[in-house]
Amino acid sequence: MKISVKISLAIVSVAFTLSAFSQTYEPNWQSLRRIQTPRWLQDGKFGIYTHWGIYAVHAYGENTTWYSFAMYLDPESEARKHFEKKFGPLTPEYGYKDLIPEFKAEKFDAEEWADLFEKSGARFAGPVAEHHDGFAMWDTEYSDWNAAKMGPKRDIVGELEKAIKKRDMKYVTAFHHAANWFFFPVWNEEYDTGNPEYAGLYGQPHEAGAMRNQEFLDEWYGKIIEVIDNYSPDFIWFDFALDDIPEGYVKDFLAYYYNHAVAANKEVVVTYKGHDMIPGSGVRDLELGQEPEITYHDWITDTSVDDRGAWGWAENLTFKTTNRLIDNLVDRVSKNGYLLLNVGPKPDGTIPEGAKKVLLEMGEWLETNGEAIYNTTPWFVAGEGPTNLGEASDIGFNEENVVYTPEDIRFTANGDNLYATFLDWPGETALIKTLRAEAPDQITSGPLEWAKPEKPVASLAGTTWKNITWEEDEDEDDEEDEEGDAEEEDEDEEEIFDFEFINETEFKVSGGEIGEGMNGTYEQIGELVFLNVEIETFVATYDGKKLRLGGFDAPGYPGFYRQEIKRISMLGDDTDLEWAMTRLGLMIKTPPKKGDHAYVFKIERYHRPKLD
Repeated sequence: MKISVKISLAIVSVAFTLSAFSQTYEPNWQSLRRIQTPRWLQDGKFGIYTHWGIYAVHAYGENTTWYSFAMYLDPESEARKHFEKKFGPLTPEYGYKDLIPEFKAEKFDAEEWADLFEKSGARFAGPVAEHHDGFAMWDTEYSDWNAAKMGPKRDIVGELEKAIKKRDMKYVTAFHHAANWFFFPVWNEEYDTGNPEYAGLYGQPHEAGAMRNQEFLDEWYGKIIEVIDNYSPDFIWFDFALDDIPEGYVKDFLAYYYNHAVAANKEVVVTYKGHDMIPGSGVRDLELGQEPEITYHDWITDTSVDDRGAWGWAENLTFKTTNRLIDNLVDRVSKNGYLLLNVGPKPDGTIPEGAKKVLLEMGEWLETNGEAIYNTTPWFVAGEGPTNLGEASDIGFNEENVVYTPEDIRFTANGDNLYATFLDWPGETALIKTLRAEAPDQITSGPLEWAKPEKPVASLAGTTWKNITWEEDEDEDDEEDEEGDAEEEDEDEEEIFDFEFINETEFKVSGGEIGEGMNGTYEQIGELVFLNVEIETFVATYDGKKLRLGGFDAPGYPGFYRQEIKRISMLGDDTDLEWAMTRLGLMIKTPPKKGDHAYVFKIERYHRPKLD
């Protein structure tokens, strides 16, 4: 009987496994939300894609990929002036399409690109398959206006697929073609865009402001399915305007793609802008942006290696510094995000030297410090430090060229290892305030000479203080409603304290939730005052004249214990580093500085520390 039960359970187990393995997705959101973020994306974190097309020829503009939109839209635009000066007047016969012969790609080498992307540390890569301009970068049956038949006369999507997958990297194809409908004035016969002969590039003829027609929708859908069938990408990325497509088409595409992945026994991901898909059916993308805080959902950001968001190649292009790119990668990963970094090649197919330089330097940093990026998860706290980002819009645009300080730290974790990445060199001592000793028994006994606390600015012993309140937040919104103000005043009234400092270590406090009074101990370090009572730990500041509650700007994680620490080292230097748990935080004596970018301290921990 027991054997029969075991056999039955085994059959059920195998049946369940086969059922899960062969599951199919239906074209409804309930079914599509069952998709999971691929493990390869969760582990890989960093990828590259390329904006490369006809727009590389003119090599001009703040955003080179929108040049053609601007030159037709506004006769006074810089794009129009530049085009007509360099190439000739726009006419019913001559326009953007006539740049295609100059898009020769004579030096394009997919193997060389893939080598560079691999050396940069990217784990996924690929091209923009079609931008807003309607020029497909593969041999599509839906239009003769493609790179296989015109310009390069090569299947760019196909060549890159082979080269990238050969290196065990995941393959990306990006689509912007949902916006082609409004990108060119196909209703205006003053320009070549109004000639139906060129509709395969500029889009089907229609009146300004008209809804997308059946031909457009069929082509939009058909091109994506064609790329899935022919090149089996692991990652399909969408720009905005997906919400202008009837959602049935989007759901049909997703079901097709996800079922295609099941049949191929592979994991795939689709990303989208804004709220163009239902939450859970893909991964949300932020353009030139990043989340200001750690999130419960994972997300990705697309940004560009150039420093102005030109996306494509431009003659006067300059590039972000390696330091900025690394700092932004670390910040995103610490907040449950991923990075997709754009490179814009030249029309001949070469990647600009400035882009090559920073990509290779990113690769060098990741070679040493990738342990803190790849295969990691966010930690309970994303980071600490004074440098913060503003809130992102629905589609991003809050990335800033911020200069991080030695106090800016970001956390990631893998197993029992915690990684603290300093975004600038901390000096002879690295201080992690989040990991401070909040209880007296957690302080390292007999502090080392290098970790001795700073002497108090002035002693509090023998002083008494009345009506002490929490330090006010200078950034607090002054435009709260009257009810909010009243509630805040009530809270302030409850949080008024009286302090009596009996001697150098003991004090008494009353007020707030403490009530009539409670004795405790305190310690002064510089201007900071750490106060402990049975039910609460206070941090105050005292400059010799005024006592104020608050003023310590790190989140603090109470679940971190001194006894957890097994070993601390810095990636790139395997030396065992001296450390001490203090009131201020975990202090680490740093080794000699190596490198010019972010610095990672690896804190190896016991899984279940012995606390006795």
